[in-house]
Amino acid sequence: MVNSLAIECDALRVRRGREEALHDVDLRIQSGSLVAVLGPSGSGKTTLLRSIVGAQRITGGQVTVLGSPAGSAALRRRVGYVTQEASVYDDLTVRQNLGYFRSIVGAPRGDVERVLDATGLADLGGRLVASLSGGQRSRVSLAAALLGEPELLVLDEPTVGLDPVLRVQLWNEFRALCDAGTTLLVSSHVMDEATRCDRLILLREGTVLADDTLPALLAATGATDAEDAFLRLVAAEPGGAA
Repeated sequence: MVNSLAIECDALRVRRGREEALHDVDLRIQSGSLVAVLGPSGSGKTTLLRSIVGAQRITGGQVTVLGSPAGSAALRRRVGYVTQEASVYDDLTVRQNLGYFRSIVGAPRGDVERVLDATGLADLGGRLVASLSGGQRSRVSLAAALLGEPELLVLDEPTVGLDPVLRVQLWNEFRALCDAGTTLLVSSHVMDEATRCDRLILLREGTVLADDTLPALLAATGATDAEDAFLRLVAAEPGGAA
């Protein structure tokens, strides 16, 4: 029987120096869903995503991804990861970057053109990455992560610095990928992006405040939107502020 869970975190703890960045995080993320990790800067979003892709040393607990321990060699071609900082080569063109990453993941040659179109980079394929804007560089990283059509995409604030039109286009692409069976885990500090997701994980200071659908979250808190719900949950915490 195929596991319907793409990601499982059990009592996940991560310590950095004397501070614990994640506190006993328990999560279950269904395959084929589009899930947002929302929270302010410093809430633990990036640490959680790094733990899921196997790039973070964990202190305790367990993380299972697509049925295997996070970071397993077997997951390298099944998981795509986009960091906040663009992970591309400045001295190569956009198309050369994608050709290089395509060879690493073993994707078909035609995949480069597919991801160029999907990320709105078709007209920039011949440009050196060093000549691109910050938003364009981020799109090249996203395009690289889409190569090979991974089963799970983990995206750390992929829409930061992008213009509103491109943000909408990318979220439409995320939804299309999800509808085709890809699982997407997307971090953001922009609460209005919550409306585009199947489920929301709200983080604050390394603790999961909520893990639910937006309608259920609004009903439980009496809030009018995701940001209002987050603030009400914070206020309800011991020592929380209204």
